[in-house]
Order: sequence, then structure tokens, then C-alpha cells
Amino acid sequence: MAGQDGNTTTRWLRTSRRRTPDRSRSRPVAPPHPRTLENLKAHLGAISTAAVRRLETDLPWFGQLRADERSELGLVAQRGISSFVRWYEDPEEPLWVLTQVFREAPTELTRAISLQHALQLLRIVVDVVEDKVPELAKHHDETALREAVLRYSREVAFAAADVYARAAENRGSWDARLESLVVDGILRGEHSDSLRSRIAALGWASTGPVTVLTGPAPEGTGPTTVARVRKLAGRWAKDSLVSIQDDRLVLILGGVEEREQALEKLAAAFGPGPVVHGPEAPSIFEAGAAARLAHAALSVAPAWPAAPRPVPSEDLWPERAMAGDEAARTAMVESIYRPLTRSATGLVETLSTYVAVGHSLEATARELFVHANTVRYRLRRICDLTGWDPLVPRDAFVLHCALVAGRLADSCRPIDTSAPAAAAVL
Repeated sequence: MAGQDGNTTTRWLRTSRRRTPDRSRSRPVAPPHPRTLENLKAHLGAISTAAVRRLETDLPWFGQLRADERSELGLVAQRGISSFVRWYEDPEEPLWVLTQVFREAPTELTRAISLQHALQLLRIVVDVVEDKVPELAKHHDETALREAVLRYSREVAFAAADVYARAAENRGSWDARLESLVVDGILRGEHSDSLRSRIAALGWASTGPVTVLTGPAPEGTGPTTVARVRKLAGRWAKDSLVSIQDDRLVLILGGVEEREQALEKLAAAFGPGPVVHGPEAPSIFEAGAAARLAHAALSVAPAWPAAPRPVPSEDLWPERAMAGDEAARTAMVESIYRPLTRSATGLVETLSTYVAVGHSLEATARELFVHANTVRYRLRRICDLTGWDPLVPRDAFVLHCALVAGRLADSCRPIDTSAPAAAAVL
């Protein structure tokens, strides 16, 4: 008998569970009473006025807005109340009724107030409607009306969050496009007022030196990748611009304190291959020249497989000069060859001999009829004057190329290869 009672109870519980409606998804079961709807529609103006008055008294930030912004938010409150009446009258109304509350967003609402303030506004509107429930509900409709207000407040809060999320996404897409335009303008050496206003719109605040870092773009060049690179750049620079142009990633960095360490860490954001940075530019508006030098060096970087990552564009002077980069040849002549020729201690002769005899101190000393210590002293002087150490193989190569470029600049006229030489007359 006890087993039968238990089975009966179990069957009843199962049946009741099947019959119990899912209240988390259900709408109000009973339709609103006609008199309640009439009261709601008749008191729309009074409720809206009360809501706006509550906004002015309960929200300190509301009074600090401009007149047009306060007016817009007042319209939002009115639309919220009107939308509630429509929704309460027909709960099956499409969800666009809710989003109509924010039909001006994101261009107006999301600029005027934050999401937190928007939810505070909605809470006050809901409170005003809820306070009016006892006098608006008729024929024991008060409980259903109060429940409808709560459900509507939940739905409209989700609608507000969706509007702000879409606004943030749109702003992110627009900022990315604007950032690409700014980087492109900097690379082209633009100095227009529009470029300045665009840079200001992106929030660039650094006024000191700027570094341009370029290299292969990482795999997957979507918004997520750009956001990850921007986050990494934000750890090492006060300001940064990120742009992916074809297969290259370009970083423009301002306010970098630990420059060498920062550039080494940021090189990890690039794809496989060489990464190059140009010389420091005085400001972001003068970064175009540094960017062009960095791109020129990147194009010839494969000629030096053992180059560090990142590598300064100056370290690739020889490769750039061989590729026809006149700026690199001139830089070697002016930064290395000319300072050596102005020295009265035979530095050019010493360097030339040192290179010719295979970088041997003793052989150089024998050729110049001086002591080996004298050769060491002169090589140190070369390093002090130029910044390149002849005792380091790569630096010695750069110095050798500078000697060749300087001698050519002193003794040879430019070679015209535009037309073949005339054939000799036999």
C-alpha cells in the first residue's frame, strides 16, 4: 500500500512539473484589463512629466548636461513609458518596440551618458511607473501590472546594454580605420591640419621622441590581432598607433622610456622575419622620414640573415646602399667617412690597411711601421668618432663600405646608365 502511494505521488509530481509553465519565459497569462490600459494611456503625459522631474532631482549628473542632451534624455524617458504601454497591451509585439526607446543611439545617447547613467535613468523611469501602479490598475490588476513593469525593466535594460555594445563596436571599427588613415598620412609625410586633428581624435598626447617599428604582420590580421598588439604596445609606450598594411605591421610609439627593452619585447608581436626600427623622430609629425628609412631597411634585411631582431635601420646601410638607396650611401659618407678624413691622426689610412690585411693588428702595425698599441689606439679612436667598432666583424664591414662610398664620392662623377655607350667606330 505504501508503495502504491509512493508511486502515485511520484506520478503526480511528474505530471505537475510537466504542467507547470516556465515562468522565466512566459508572458503575463491574463490579458490586461481594458480600464487599466485606458488609465495608462490617459496618464502618459503625467507619468512622463513626473519621470523627467525625478531625473532632475535624483541624478546629480543630469543637471550638468547641455540643454539639448537633457532634452534628448527626457525624450528617451517618454519613449520608454510609451513603449511600455504598447508592450503591455500586446506582449507579443516584436522586440523592436523595446529598441525604439534608444532609436537615436548610438550617435546621441551613448555620447551624452555612459551605460551606467543610462541604467540609472531607466531605473528612475521604472520606479515612477511602479509608484503609479496602485492608482492605475483596476479590478485587481495591480499584481499583473507590477509584474509587467518588472519584466519590461529587465527587457529594456538588456536592450540598453545591446545598444551600448554595438556603439562600442562601431567606435572600435571607426577608430581602427582612423588609425590606419593617420599611419598612412605619417608614412607619406603629410603635414596637414586634418592629420593633426585625426591624431588628436585618437588621443595621442606624447610630445617627445617617436619610434617607428615595422616588420611582417602576424598571422590572422583581424581586429583581435590588432587589439592584442595594441595592448602589448600600451605596456611599453604611453602612446601607440597600430596599422597593418598589406603584409606589414607598423607600430608608431611615443613616450617609450626603456627603448631597447621595449623594442625587443614588441618585436614578439610581429610575424616571422626581420623587424626594423628607424631612428627616433623629434615628434609624431616628423616621423615620416624615420618610417621611410625603416621600410627601406626592411626591404633589404634578408641580405643580412644574422641581423638582430629588431635591427636599427642604420645597421643596414651597406645593404641599402647596394640596393641603390642614395640616402644610405650619403649617411655612410657623412657619418663615417667625413669624420675620419677630418682627423689628423691617420685614421683613414689605418682603417684601410686594417681591412686590407684581413683585420690583423700585427700585420697592420708592420704595414704602417708603427707599434701594435698605436694601431689599437687608432681603432679605438675610429670607434669613438663613428660609433662603429673595427674589432667587431659586422662593424668592420660597415666601416669598409663607408670607405668605399666616401672614396667614390670624392673621386668619381655619377655614372649615367640610362643609355648604352655609343659603339666605337672601326
